[in-house]
Amino acid sequence: MPSPKRKRTSNQRKRPRARKVLRHVAARQTPVAQPLTIPTRWVKFVIGLFLLPTCAVLTQTFFTVFARATAQRLWAGEEFWFFSLGTLLWLIAFFGLPRPLLLYVFGHELTHAIWVWLMGGRVSRFRVGREGGHIVTDRNNFWIALTPYFFPIYSVLVIAAYGAASLFANVQPYGRLLYAALGATWAFHFTFTCWMIPKKQSDLSDHGTFFSLVVIYLMNLILLSVLLVLASPQITFAEFGSDILANVAQLARHFARS
Repeated sequence: MPSPKRKRTSNQRKRPRARKVLRHVAARQTPVAQPLTIPTRWVKFVIGLFLLPTCAVLTQTFFTVFARATAQRLWAGEEFWFFSLGTLLWLIAFFGLPRPLLLYVFGHELTHAIWVWLMGGRVSRFRVGREGGHIVTDRNNFWIALTPYFFPIYSVLVIAAYGAASLFANVQPYGRLLYAALGATWAFHFTFTCWMIPKKQSDLSDHGTFFSLVVIYLMNLILLSVLLVLASPQITFAEFGSDILANVAQLARHFARS
């Protein structure tokens, strides 16, 4: 039998339903300061600007020492003449014959690979062809990217071969051939570097074209300065250093007056 329905009388009070009050507490969030990030290219651009006075001082010193060495009959030595002969022969070949692009690309990528190995990296792929080449490596920086433009790999190989041969035979009679080979290989490096730079090389653009060009100019000038001192019996590295200090002082006085 169903239970009777209970009727609500007027004197019965309706129990209020329990309310769940949600309290929203506004938490004050402390802003986290984001670190200031500066693009690496901007930093390298500024470094390139600071390297310009170094380039100016070294350029002035090089031409001053070169003029002094010429006055002391640098041109009369057989080292100068055979080096110049090798340079001239290569210039004739570069402008008058088909350019050995495959040989250049191989040396270019080999230079990358050598400096990767010297810096503790690993090369997993080495590809060269007439249309270009590349290596696949686990290490890369601006030095590895730019060394082919100031490290004359074939000149280094010539010196290494001459030194290795001297361990087993008397190579002194072939000194003239060494100077000619160095002239040809250095001219090979210089002409191909000047020819390739305007072709929008990724090696340069990846690290900032301005910074890359300043580094390439400075390193090639250092190489030429070393060769000049070695080829000039009357010029020593100490004298070259003294000229650099004198030019630095002159540049500092110029900035102080301005």
